[in-house]
Amino acid sequence: MTRSAPAIAAASPRMRRKATAGTKLLRKLTPYLYVSPATALLVLLMLFPMIMVVRYSLMDGAIMKKDAAFAGLANYVTIFENPVFWQSLWQTLYFTVMSVVFHLVIGLAFAILLNSNRIDPLIRSILRVLFILPWLFTAVIIAIIWRLLLDPNGVVNSVLMALHIIDFKVEWFSSTKTAIHALTFANIWAGYPLFMVSLLAGLQGISKELYEAAGIDGANEVQKFWYITIPQLMPIIISIALLDFIWTMQVFPLVWMTTGGGPIYSTEMLSTFTYKLAFAQYEFSLASASAIIILIISMSVTYFYIKHQQAR
Repeated sequence: MTRSAPAIAAASPRMRRKATAGTKLLRKLTPYLYVSPATALLVLLMLFPMIMVVRYSLMDGAIMKKDAAFAGLANYVTIFENPVFWQSLWQTLYFTVMSVVFHLVIGLAFAILLNSNRIDPLIRSILRVLFILPWLFTAVIIAIIWRLLLDPNGVVNSVLMALHIIDFKVEWFSSTKTAIHALTFANIWAGYPLFMVSLLAGLQGISKELYEAAGIDGANEVQKFWYITIPQLMPIIISIALLDFIWTMQVFPLVWMTTGGGPIYSTEMLSTFTYKLAFAQYEFSLASASAIIILIISMSVTYFYIKHQQAR
């Protein structure tokens, strides 16, 4: 039975509306279709392993036992009862906080030096190359350099003894009193260029008219620095400091290649503590629980970083 002309005319607007709605839906979905391969890869490489680690942390004898049973929060309780965990946690916080603070101080000082017009442009160019050199080395190279420099028969001890600052050869990485400080110093040397480059870019973006107006009002150099430079750089300082905190908390190669967490756990970090649980003691469930704790700490800092970025 064929449709009448009025019925076809009445159906046409509905069909056009459906076609229009389908076109709008396709337009909305198109951007998501473009990013879907990357999203799928991200889920496969990041989200799935994270889910597996959470699962392992709630099991007894994960990977090592075929019939691993559900253990609940028992692995987390075992981790919290381990004194080495608390020692590694406080040492990680010390290592991280000291690194971030001195990265900021040294990076800001060098950025101001390189931004100064009182230094010859040629000298500034040479200093830029020299100051950024630590950023070019990998963690393995940095570890080798500082193991050689801080060797009992190395350059540092020779210079300090020649200046009569010390009268015996210090075993910087082998002493429980100096190992954590020597390791922190090596990490500070390796990481300050990130702050220097970021803050130098920020300094070059500050309008000179602000300093000229402050000079007309009678402000000295210290007041200009405190009331103009620091407020203008504060968004960069907060962003880089939070990112550096997250990255430094997870440092592993430098620690492993210099001290391995020793001597006597004096440089044990959360990263090396977790690694030893997994690949030295084969306690994969405990290692997973420790990794989740590190993840929670990192995500807490990440939350403040995201809130800061949204506020900006």
